[in-house]
Amino acid sequence: MAPVLLRARFAAAAFALFAALFLALPAGAIDIKEVISPKGIKGWLIQDKTVPLFTMSFAFRGGSALDPVGKEGLAEMTSSLLDEGAGKLDSQAFQGQLENNSIDLRFGASADDFSGVLRALVQYRDMAGNLLHQALTAPRFDAAPVERVRGQYLSAVRRRVERPGYAARRSWRSAVFRGHPYGREMNGTEQSLKAITVDDMRAFMKRRFARDVLVVAAVGDIDEAAFGTLMDRVFSNLPAKAQDAKLPEAQISGAGRVIVTDRDIPQSVVVFGHKGIKRKHPDFYAAYVLNYVLGGGGLTSRLATEIREKRGLAYSVYTRLSTMDHAGLVTGRVATANARVAESLALIRQQWAKIAQEGITEQELKDAKSYLTGSFYTRLNSTGRVARLLVGLQLDDMGLDYLKMRNAKINAVTLEDARRVAKELFRPGDLTISVVGRPEGVKSRP
Repeated sequence: MAPVLLRARFAAAAFALFAALFLALPAGAIDIKEVISPKGIKGWLIQDKTVPLFTMSFAFRGGSALDPVGKEGLAEMTSSLLDEGAGKLDSQAFQGQLENNSIDLRFGASADDFSGVLRALVQYRDMAGNLLHQALTAPRFDAAPVERVRGQYLSAVRRRVERPGYAARRSWRSAVFRGHPYGREMNGTEQSLKAITVDDMRAFMKRRFARDVLVVAAVGDIDEAAFGTLMDRVFSNLPAKAQDAKLPEAQISGAGRVIVTDRDIPQSVVVFGHKGIKRKHPDFYAAYVLNYVLGGGGLTSRLATEIREKRGLAYSVYTRLSTMDHAGLVTGRVATANARVAESLALIRQQWAKIAQEGITEQELKDAKSYLTGSFYTRLNSTGRVARLLVGLQLDDMGLDYLKMRNAKINAVTLEDARRVAKELFRPGDLTISVVGRPEGVKSRP
């Protein structure tokens, strides 16, 4: 068996073993340590020496929503080029170093942050740190990979606009975030992607990659001293401060609007929602429980019961709480035959009004708590997911004790809390609805 394949299989088995061991621990036994490197960089660490590998996840605050007007997609395109050659290594040589040493290095951009993840076996830790450092400080942006990646993004844009689900989401976000950067096409348009230059990408990195907007976490076989050394190796040469670039709080628009985009397809796709609640709001956990009951609980939710199980109107219908740095939303989606869209929307509005007026039952509260407290740790089935969670907690300023306190906060939600928050949160008259298809009996409404 080839050495690379052998190492890859070993790494996969090791990640699975770590996940099993992690999930066996009670929440209170998970020890998150805050580590300060010799050069003052802070990171969170969960150490586990069961298998000789580690994952380091990190993020810089400020993401695609900060892309300049006309250069939408800049952060996203930059994320795909950082591992396409750095320092003295061209794209092929850089990728070869990663592959031949079983190092996994990835980058990505969301609306509010630019993130990355580094996974490696312990014996390749220094090499992995050096490669990540070069990617963050000396990317090559050679012409051939730049144009290849640009071509991939342009192809993705052309495919994306043909998908009705994308069109429905795009129309909905434009209406809800009118005039705010969240409402722009953050993955880029054909025009904006063609306009992005290497100088733009270098300027983006200079503005945003800095230690004051950095959060870091590591999980696996790495102790505090080694983690501190790794953080310094990777990040200490970055600028101390990022350029000031803050977004305004989003003022949610479009309450009550219905937007129909004509497309000759047999089934319409519907996106709906309105202003919601942000992550650090004191009523977030009550809203979390309520959302599970209304549409977040899969086939057991009220919407799934009424729309799928009782009437067979759709295969799937769901809601979620969408929390961003500068906005909170309650959103949902359903796809149904053109002739049944009006009926599905009537049921959604009906259930929205019912939960607002009546709240939820004692049994629904009990079932929601049981699922939400029991399922959380089953999703943390790799070192990568755990490391990303630790980064997300830091981005949200949730505190080192979050894993110990989370389930207690959910269990503390009372029926009175849920009913009070339901009355404040769910407003059927404010629903913004975007439909792509040819829905019978549904017309645009400003």
